[in-house]
Amino acid sequence: MISDQDMHSHTHVGAGQGGNARRIFWALLLTGGFMVVEVIGGVISGSLALLADAAHMLVDTVALLFAWIAFRVSRRPADRARTYGYHRFPVLAAFANGVGLFFIVAWIYVEAAGRLAAPSAVLAGPMLAVAGVGLAVNIAAFAILHGADRSNLNVRGALLHVLGDMLGSAAAVAAAVVILTTGWTPIDPLLSILVGLLVLRSAWFLVRDAAHVLLEGTPERLDVREIGPDLVSHLAVVEDVHHVHAWSLSQERSLLTLHARIADGASPDAAVAAIQDRLAERFDIRHVTVQIEIEGCTDEPVPAPG
Repeated sequence: MISDQDMHSHTHVGAGQGGNARRIFWALLLTGGFMVVEVIGGVISGSLALLADAAHMLVDTVALLFAWIAFRVSRRPADRARTYGYHRFPVLAAFANGVGLFFIVAWIYVEAAGRLAAPSAVLAGPMLAVAGVGLAVNIAAFAILHGADRSNLNVRGALLHVLGDMLGSAAAVAAAVVILTTGWTPIDPLLSILVGLLVLRSAWFLVRDAAHVLLEGTPERLDVREIGPDLVSHLAVVEDVHHVHAWSLSQERSLLTLHARIADGASPDAAVAAIQDRLAERFDIRHVTVQIEIEGCTDEPVPAPG
């Protein structure tokens, strides 16, 4: 039976996670609140740049909501069904956020193609006013999130969404100024396409990094080929290390398993403690499962009777 004590070691929540959640919550309020204003402004002015940014902000509002929920869910303790707890939930939310950005950019490009083929009138005055306020709101939201832990995938996803909003508002401001001064309306969809390219690049890196964690890839900072030689050279009790496997529960939590053959007469408990201390000190890995071997590896094939 799995006891609460057995599961407790997997469920520690970093001290910064509460601060991350609060920052995302305030960014959520700012983004969601202004989204309504931008939809109204885009409809009145006829600006694709504003409507595209409003659509982006709609998805971003949902994405920020998911990110906030993810931080809340990740605090839940482990249970018998999920002995590692819910630390993967924020990574899953980050992956969904990145995928959502691809669909947003696709919609923007379809609309931009239509506007370039058949330019429509744009009321540059209202567009400039709404875009200017939107830029200020997005800068405020970005500043709030910028103080969070940017190594966290969920925070990175939220930052990318807000950055996309900020770029969209800046593009809308620039388009409004050009239309006011020259009357050239194609600048509106053209700048929307440019913003889409920037968002697309950021979304790709976010999806790639989240997928790496979800697929239990080796932590990026870690080269598993260094672990065995390092333990053998620094710990006299360790004679050989093999079957080393490392993966990420989240970007902040790396896990590792290995087999270690120890010297004759050595204490297995002392050897495990020494290995754990070295891995924590040298590689910053603090959750390790060690299989101690004295004679041979139990995973090696057993010779067929002959």
